[in-house]
Amino acid sequence: MRARRTTLTAEEVRRYYDRFGKKLDSQSFYENPALDALIGPAAFEEARSVFEFGCGTGRFALRLLREQLPASARYHGCDLSPVMVSIASDNLAAYSDRTEVYRSDGEIRIPVQDNSMDRVVSSYVLDLLSDEGIREFLNESYRVLEPGGRLCLTSLTCGTTIVSRIVSSLWMAVFRTCPSAVGGCRPILFDRYIDHDRWNTSHRSVVTPWGIPSEVIVLVSTKRSV
Repeated sequence: MRARRTTLTAEEVRRYYDRFGKKLDSQSFYENPALDALIGPAAFEEARSVFEFGCGTGRFALRLLREQLPASARYHGCDLSPVMVSIASDNLAAYSDRTEVYRSDGEIRIPVQDNSMDRVVSSYVLDLLSDEGIREFLNESYRVLEPGGRLCLTSLTCGTTIVSRIVSSLWMAVFRTCPSAVGGCRPILFDRYIDHDRWNTSHRSVVTPWGIPSEVIVLVSTKRSV
């Protein structure tokens, strides 16, 4: 019997988020607390170059540019959805002299040179990817980060409290039945994918606003100086 596919294809993800459009920010009630928890450990105030994989509407990028990044820092972001790229470009227009937003072609690829970024960010994107896709993303992040660069991640995860365990179990049940009903996202555990020879974990926490558990993790590249 053929195995049932669960993760959405890149084209299915694109169509879903093209339809979702600006409504994506309606998820901020559980995403913002995780992003709040990411800000400090990521040390964005020290960053010179940031790449965001899956920039969505540019909401987090705008926050970084307004409140966290030095005035000289450059921001790059990509998204699979042309609707999201258009919205993000509009939202970041005031910073167009130091931002670039690209449309992804669906490949797990970060379109910048080796060792050219000191931060890579991805929020609520890896929980869309297959296990293989998550590992490809980690490989790409390792390639583009300079030695000591930080990979800054948030994602749906498994619950740590009674309520959040129930929520994550129900979410996973819906995902297995109809992944598009939850936007293709499902709870994941980052540690399953991390190559600890390449990455040191400098921060890990789980936040559970409204019973929805999110993992916040900052990994530091162990790459030697080039």
